[in-house]
Amino acid sequence: MDKVLLDAFRATDYLVCLDAAEWATIRIEQPLPEPLQRLVGQRAWGFITAWHPQAQMRAAADNLVAQRELLAALHTWPGAVIHPAIGIGASGWHEPSLFVIGLAPATLDALARRYRQVAYVHGQGSEPACLRLLRT
Repeated sequence: MDKVLLDAFRATDYLVCLDAAEWATIRIEQPLPEPLQRLVGQRAWGFITAWHPQAQMRAAADNLVAQRELLAALHTWPGAVIHPAIGIGASGWHEPSLFVIGLAPATLDALARRYRQVAYVHGQGSEPACLRLLRT
């Protein structure tokens, strides 16, 4: 991954919708915000999307189809807790995303690869958020 793209991932605000009025922001290499720590407990979590495969722009309609497929796939995992989310880059770009609690990194890796993502954010419990780079 080139430095510009890596820097863009690191500068992104990863926002999770907690309810109609409250959002929590995840930052790479920072601990989860307290409201997310309460939700997650000690479980694994991930912030994932199906938008813009290979970090390349794609038509909104195609992104929506892929995101719906990802959401349907996540609903098949027993015990997975899913929250709407969005990644917002420093330059203003954004990607609708999903915050998922209860899936192991290997499962998130497989889903991210299926939707041709180059990276996603994940963690365990309240540990700092990590950027997981995927070989493509």
